[in-house]
Amino acid sequence: MASPDQLIKPALHAACLAFVEQRMAAARTAMQAAQESSSSETKSSAGDKYETGREMANAERDRNAAQLQQAQQLQAELLRISPDAACDTVRPGALVHTSMGWFYLGISAGKLVVEGQEYFAVSAAAPVALALKGLRAGEETVFNGKKLSVLAVQ
Repeated sequence: MASPDQLIKPALHAACLAFVEQRMAAARTAMQAAQESSSSETKSSAGDKYETGREMANAERDRNAAQLQQAQQLQAELLRISPDAACDTVRPGALVHTSMGWFYLGISAGKLVVEGQEYFAVSAAAPVALALKGLRAGEETVFNGKKLSVLAVQ
């Protein structure tokens, strides 16, 4: 049976996936609304108003398509991480307890609360993750001019 500590990483991973899925759903909904807006524009006697409205709707759809693509890339990054894999160094998929708090290296999803504990989901490219990269429990680095101690890596 898994200990509660072993269940935290999968829970954080699932929360990150839910975050990405929510972003993808919002982008799809917005794309559909923009498409419907573009399709429903009718010619008016105001000349260019029709074309301007269509172009604005098309630009909005394109912007949301780009957001959808970014969310799909985040999802692909997450799916490459095995939340069950043990980590002894700071790398993608690691849960890191530091003197500044807990960090889950996956994607930038911000603050997540699991079982009453705050965790920060950060990308491996985030400045704090780059400062911690490759460190083990008991090692230290400097981040933003402050000493940052790695207390545990899971």
